[in-house]
Amino acid sequence: VQLQASGGGLVQPGGSLRLSCVASGFTSEYYDIAWFRQAPGREREAVSCTRNPNRDGSSFYADFVEGRFTMSREDAKNTAYLQMNSLNHGDTAVYSCAASRTIIWSSRFRDDQYAYWGQGTLVTVSS
Repeated sequence: VQLQASGGGLVQPGGSLRLSCVASGFTSEYYDIAWFRQAPGREREAVSCTRNPNRDGSSFYADFVEGRFTMSREDAKNTAYLQMNSLNHGDTAVYSCAASRTIIWSSRFRDDQYAYWGQGTLVTVSS
């Protein structure tokens, strides 16, 4: 079981990036998937999560997203995405994707709910 995150990079404030998370070794359509991030000197925090399509496929976002990010999934490709727009300096962090089949949905933003983690991809917002 493996998750591979990619798509990070250097972007100016106000810019956009799309992160991808490719799953291998399991069929993503049966899993809930989340994005977390960790900024230097700060604890890891949840960004967004999406239910597997066998539940309802809905997505949820942390309050700080404020409508700027959109999470989606393309289970035919075992891939989840995080489209990030209107990026600001506070979004600079290492972004990681995580997946699990049996999370307690009321605890969906807790990292201990997720069994599988990918390595992070660095997003740097700087002028």
